[in-house]
Amino acid sequence: MALVTYTPLGFYCAQADLYIDPLRKVSKALVTHAHSDHARPGMQHYLCHVQSVNILKLRLGQRISVQAMAYGESVWMNGVEITLFPAGHVPGSAQVRLSFRGEVWVISGDYKTVGDGLTPAFEAVRCHHFVTESTFGMPIFQWREQKTVFDDINTWWQKNAAVGKPSVLLGYSLGKAQRILKYLDRSIGTIICHGAINASNIVLQECGFDFGTWEDGSRGLADLRDLGVKMDNCLVVCPPNALRSAWISPLGNYSLANCSGWMAVSKSGDWGGIDKGFVLSDHADWPQLIEAVLGTGAENIYVTHGFSEILARYLREARGLNAVVVEQSMLERKME
Repeated sequence: MALVTYTPLGFYCAQADLYIDPLRKVSKALVTHAHSDHARPGMQHYLCHVQSVNILKLRLGQRISVQAMAYGESVWMNGVEITLFPAGHVPGSAQVRLSFRGEVWVISGDYKTVGDGLTPAFEAVRCHHFVTESTFGMPIFQWREQKTVFDDINTWWQKNAAVGKPSVLLGYSLGKAQRILKYLDRSIGTIICHGAINASNIVLQECGFDFGTWEDGSRGLADLRDLGVKMDNCLVVCPPNALRSAWISPLGNYSLANCSGWMAVSKSGDWGGIDKGFVLSDHADWPQLIEAVLGTGAENIYVTHGFSEILARYLREARGLNAVVVEQSMLERKME
């Protein structure tokens, strides 16, 4: 029997009785990072990287049972050596290495291989079996340099501020928002963060991260305006769901932009009210996916999430690897 199998609850190491990013409640869950599609509530015990601990408690409750691990640190469960390595996805994200009697598996979680100056850079880990995501597993997805993207973002903000128009930039509250904050040009105007982003910022700052200065929008934009915070040259960073609430209404007429890898395949007419799209992703693009897979030296590749069939077929036909698709959606159907 293989050291790791794919079950209706997700990837499972029976020898250690441990699930990685499980889909349902289990006794022991190792979570690769704190995004909600990987870190779900209700587990009896969590393991994660030390930088994810307080984010998990923020999102899942202060009373959860959680064990912290550092990158490169190993714990042993019934003879299985379990080690975390940087994934480069968001703060606290980790790849999971499991080793038992000479058999080595690595489960990537979400990742990107190009350093962003915020999250520890991805580290290729040698193994026999590699489980990889493929969110952007098509050749069309090839990211520009980060500096070029942020130059474009700051230019867009500057143009809006010059005519007294507030700017709103969409980014998820963990990872994307902090990456945006780190590289905004604060000479242009005031930066305001939605409450969900502010909460994540504070927790991550306690781990040593530095995103620069911002105004806390937790009490509302109207309160900030009443306190004298200038709105006509501000840039508001908020998650997409904030647009469906009254929180955003005090801004009046504003310019709206989205930061996402999906902007690479979206025409401006398809953005649904978004004025500008910036291609910025915390996932690997096509070249990075190939780089990561080849860097492991693994003979067996298991592809999940996203364009998995396209990536698996390329790895089989062009690289001669034993690559198969493991679809999470199939597991969800089995549970229904």
